Amino acid sequence: MGSGFAKRKKEAKMMQEQFGKMQSQMQSMEVVGSAANGLVTITLSGEGDLKQIKIKPECVDPEDVEGLELLIKTAHADAQKKIKEQTPAMPSLF
Repeated sequence: MGSGFAKRKKEAKMMQEQFGKMQSQMQSMEVVGSAANGLVTITLSGEGDLKQIKIKPECVDPEDVEGLELLIKTAHADAQKKIKEQTPAMPSLF
């Protein structure tokens, strides 16, 4: 086995260390997504777990439940987008 194997092994170890750091960062990260200028906010962990939903009373209308559902979906999508923006891409071994 030539130096190519040793080089790949070293690169794999470095990548594993980077992955461990990234996992640690994601576990401690929280992002907040919002909709309708903050009427609905959703907090997600860096891993995408739902931590909190806040709904301001003025947007609760019993006649428009579908509108509230849409605001929740929009806030969730906003939070997921922020996670993706804050998560570094993993380097390729090849």
